Amino acid sequence: MKFTVNWLKKYIDFDLSNRQLADRLTMAGLEVDCVEDLYPGLDALRVARIAKVQPHPNADRLSLCEVDDGEGIRRVVCGAPNVRAGMLTALAVPGTVMPGGFKIKPAKIRGEASEGMLCSANELGISADKAGIMDLPTDLAPGQSLVEALGLADTLIEVDLTPNRPDCASVIGTAREVGGFVGKRVKHPGVADLPELRDNDLPFSVEVKDSGACPRYSARMIKGVKIAPSPWWLQRFLLAVGLRPINNVVDVTNFVMLEYGQPLHAFDFAKLAGGRIIVRRAGIGEKTETLDGVERQLDEEMLLICDAERPVAVAGVMGGGNSEVSDDTADILLESACFDPVSIRRTSRRLNLATDSSYRFERGVDPQGTVRALERAVGLIVELAGGAAVPGGVDLKEGLRPVVPIELRVRRCNDLLGLRLSAEQIGAYLEAIEIATDIVDSQTLKVTPPGFRVDLEREVDLFEEVARLVGYNEIPTTLPHVPLSFADRDPARELRREVASIMTAQGYNEAINYSFVSERHYDMLGLDPAHPARHQIKLLNPLAEDQSVMRTMLLPGILENLRRNVNHQRPDIRLFEVGKVFHPTGAELPDEEVHMVAVISGRRNPDSPLIHFGEAECDFFDIKACADNLLTELRRCEVEMTAPAEPPEYVGSSPYLALGSGDLHLGGLGRLSADCLKAFGIKTDVYFLEVSLTGLAKTPARPKSFQPLSRYPSVNWDLAMLVPEDVAAGAITAAVKNCGEKILADAELVDIFRGGNIEDGYKSVAITVTYRDENKTLEDETVQKAHQKIIDFIGTRFGGKLREA
Repeated sequence: MKFTVNWLKKYIDFDLSNRQLADRLTMAGLEVDCVEDLYPGLDALRVARIAKVQPHPNADRLSLCEVDDGEGIRRVVCGAPNVRAGMLTALAVPGTVMPGGFKIKPAKIRGEASEGMLCSANELGISADKAGIMDLPTDLAPGQSLVEALGLADTLIEVDLTPNRPDCASVIGTAREVGGFVGKRVKHPGVADLPELRDNDLPFSVEVKDSGACPRYSARMIKGVKIAPSPWWLQRFLLAVGLRPINNVVDVTNFVMLEYGQPLHAFDFAKLAGGRIIVRRAGIGEKTETLDGVERQLDEEMLLICDAERPVAVAGVMGGGNSEVSDDTADILLESACFDPVSIRRTSRRLNLATDSSYRFERGVDPQGTVRALERAVGLIVELAGGAAVPGGVDLKEGLRPVVPIELRVRRCNDLLGLRLSAEQIGAYLEAIEIATDIVDSQTLKVTPPGFRVDLEREVDLFEEVARLVGYNEIPTTLPHVPLSFADRDPARELRREVASIMTAQGYNEAINYSFVSERHYDMLGLDPAHPARHQIKLLNPLAEDQSVMRTMLLPGILENLRRNVNHQRPDIRLFEVGKVFHPTGAELPDEEVHMVAVISGRRNPDSPLIHFGEAECDFFDIKACADNLLTELRRCEVEMTAPAEPPEYVGSSPYLALGSGDLHLGGLGRLSADCLKAFGIKTDVYFLEVSLTGLAKTPARPKSFQPLSRYPSVNWDLAMLVPEDVAAGAITAAVKNCGEKILADAELVDIFRGGNIEDGYKSVAITVTYRDENKTLEDETVQKAHQKIIDFIGTRFGGKLREA
């Protein structure tokens, strides 16, 4: 956004230097890119009147001019085609250094003396006009400084706007920001006193077919205008910001666009078929020619301004060549509208056509300001081009949305900004930039965002405004209060990390799979149709056909990993995965649980240097040892392994133990059935472990305890007990450990033996019992008594008897 300091001062009074103004704007969030003095080096130029013009005797295209420079008559040779007697123009006297570095000297041109140079606007760097020397207003006096006479002493400022501040894409919007930090209100320009916009007996009609894309469309008609060059004051403002003056009507629309930030468009009414304006979407294959002479291919999402027969403008981007204002235009229809920013942005990008209008529309214009800008432009056009405004007009605003007030909490504002402002102070800051506020009570304000602030949608947006207006440099700097305490860690995250560490220590590699799986997995596992795992959440837009549901089990995914490794000749597998499973709850969000699954297959010790030892295959006890180690390291002493009455379908008749604590089911371990392995394409035995870490976290962990190493040695005694087949060996060792014998230190399962001379229905369970006394060395007699008590305990508790050799 470009503007000049003098233009800005038309709307706001301030006493800041250019540098101070640039700094304050930058600190207010409007980054200033450039501060540049306009038209430097023109101080020596003066206004001169051409008193007499006669042909050059030695050149057909040159003229001899007698020029009054206010101090006398000078003779100047000029080649401009528009030179004439009585004309006021710019004169560079000898000694003047032109903007290009050229110094004017007395000279003879084709034998005739010339004491200076009559200058064009292009030669002075004022505009690109090369048609002839400058034709200055007749109310100027010869001898005046050209800079003072034309008001050229000014400073250009360019601001780099962020997309959320379209209100500052106007001089008035920028003046409003200046008023916020200088404590003054904007002086809005006067608008014409015109009849109300009522659609009564108008010579034109307007129809908006898509009020969502065009929330508001207002228009007036002006008859009897005379197209001519704009006055210098208007041209000067446009030239200063890089716009080329065209004619009085077009220049007014550009001036008001820069003044209010509201793009306008003037149609030659005689070129509008049927005197109609229709705002609609483009049809299939439709084309139109824009003002730049290029035929544009349109698509169905683009919004058009049409007459009764054809498009006459691409809405919000550029007008059409078939309805532009020309020198013959007598009646104009002036448009001031508000378009959907997204629609304009898409149209501009697809047509590769960026204009000053699209720049503002695609960021959002003030829907409440369309009529105000229209009335301002009508008044200026009538003033500069003559004519008369037709009574009435059109103002269609079916697409406008009601303004919703925002509640601002004073305490919340102060807490976020580190300030101590009262409701009255906050209200005064916001009112300074024309944001209406009502004080509800000492802690609450009701703020009504104005139409020009399309970025104010939430309470935090208002907090940002308060911070800008107070000044970021005025916000106090305070160090945060950091308590010297260790932050509490998430127990679930710590459990996952600990489980992963334990599994990797046992030689397992971690796998990571997608949470999206195939519905086929549950058929491959052979699950019953009523199994809870079959109640899945289906994805609306899956990545692939085999990733159509959220997983309810981890086992299928890791079996796919195992199969892939085996197929790549990596048969010795130890894998585990920790991840979430998802179960529908009927609510918007599913129930998420963290599970762990591990699989083992192939050789038990593939890296062993002992050939025969390394060839031994994994079995059920390897996965059981993994589960034992995991539970031991996690100190979950209350978790038990039991043989369930009904193992899972994917186990079949294979060995299986369930993990649980009381009524809490935590998972299980075992060998996959042959049918399940066949479904997954796996040709080797696979043992698995499933654990719900979410459930495991609910079980108590045994506190860590430490004791010094005993000074006295321990004694290991073995015993082999015959017990019924249905007695779990683990239950025996657990019972022995908790039998209450004082000198018993530990009990470990050594072997389970069936067959031989052992009668049917029984098995032999070998246990090593460790004895130790912390106060003395044990004697055989003491150990013998304790050992016999344990034998009797097993016999009584489990119906066992000592096995004889």
